[in-house]
Amino acid sequence: MSDHVKLIYDGKTYELPVITGSEGEKGIDISALRQTTGLITLDPGFANTGSCVSTITFMNGEKGILRYRGIPVEQLAEYSIFTETTYLLINGVLPTRKQLNQFSILLNDNSLIHEDMQSFFQSFPRASHPMGILSSMVTALRSFYPEIKITEEEINLMVTRLLSKIRTLAAMSYKISRGHKVVYPRPDLSYCANFLNMMFDNPVKPYQIDEDQVRALNIFWILHADHEQNCSTSTVRMVGSGRVNLYAAISAGIAALWGPLHGGANQAVIEMLTKIKEEDSGNVAKSVERAKDKNDPFRLMGFGHRVYKTYDPRAKIMKKTCDGVLEKLKISDPLLDIAKELEEVALKDNYFIDHNLYPNIDFYSGIVLRALGIPTNMFTVMFAIGRLPGWIAQWKESVDDPNWRLSRPRQIYAGPAPIDYVPIEDRI
Repeated sequence: MSDHVKLIYDGKTYELPVITGSEGEKGIDISALRQTTGLITLDPGFANTGSCVSTITFMNGEKGILRYRGIPVEQLAEYSIFTETTYLLINGVLPTRKQLNQFSILLNDNSLIHEDMQSFFQSFPRASHPMGILSSMVTALRSFYPEIKITEEEINLMVTRLLSKIRTLAAMSYKISRGHKVVYPRPDLSYCANFLNMMFDNPVKPYQIDEDQVRALNIFWILHADHEQNCSTSTVRMVGSGRVNLYAAISAGIAALWGPLHGGANQAVIEMLTKIKEEDSGNVAKSVERAKDKNDPFRLMGFGHRVYKTYDPRAKIMKKTCDGVLEKLKISDPLLDIAKELEEVALKDNYFIDHNLYPNIDFYSGIVLRALGIPTNMFTVMFAIGRLPGWIAQWKESVDDPNWRLSRPRQIYAGPAPIDYVPIEDRI
């Protein structure tokens, strides 16, 4: 098979190299296209465009495959913990027990934040969305911890600091928004247990660590740790290509994740369930028929996926976790009852099956987060904490890339042809 494709334009033939990935996927290298032909490609949304060569995450939407550094996400969810998966993504290999212990110690040592940052939280209006606050606070970290020079040691320190402090910042923002006393991280708790304790511990009712809930959070964050070149990850790479500091690049990723079509999807699931309860009186069958009606603005959130044309591999794992959490906690919640009924209908309805509208990870993760007691407006923040290892790994890979280029997309101009300036007194 040829390792080139031919482009015929204006009577001339050009050969463009074909790049083959380790999983057999192929792409046409058009990096010299404009220079040699004067042409550019037009691909709104970049659905057919590869922006980089990466060794971090592989996904195949047709076959329902997702792997981190070659390891199936199913295995990581079953056997790993979030900090171990984080180490894998950022460093490229699974840690030894000694390396994982050292990494965990570093995370604990860097978990506290500067006391002056509390005043920042107090300055945000009470109605501020947690994602806006988190993005701002991550940017502010650069002022408190300016790096002196970009070395491997400095990068590792920044990475550990950010991974540790982001959960403290998130929990602190929640406590302050409720007017509650801030709970500080404990060195005796694991990464996920520490977060839950900082969120829910209080003097009146001390939080009791439940290992099943800790495990559920571990799985949730592992499944969200990376997902190839999505909107927020591409944003981190693009902003990072300007050689900004890590905090600024991650802050941009948080802002990109904020949208309801990306990170806000699990929040949209709970909002949809609320609508079914309020507008359709909890009648799931009626809501399903409304969703099928193209003239009805109502839409079911958490079904189908832009990339996966079969069942989302992460959804299978999240469903099992979801069932376990609901069984353990025995929560009485009308929204969760609606969710379970909706799931049963969707898995049997021919319309959903024919259109590949299977419940996705956002559907099940929204239910899990609600069952764990996470407020709905914090759902996207939870996603951001989980995605942080992937963002860092992608940023670090781009920094180390010998073929690094400043991201600068082209465009096809469709505006007016040259016209002369008209003095203001002559304009009609």
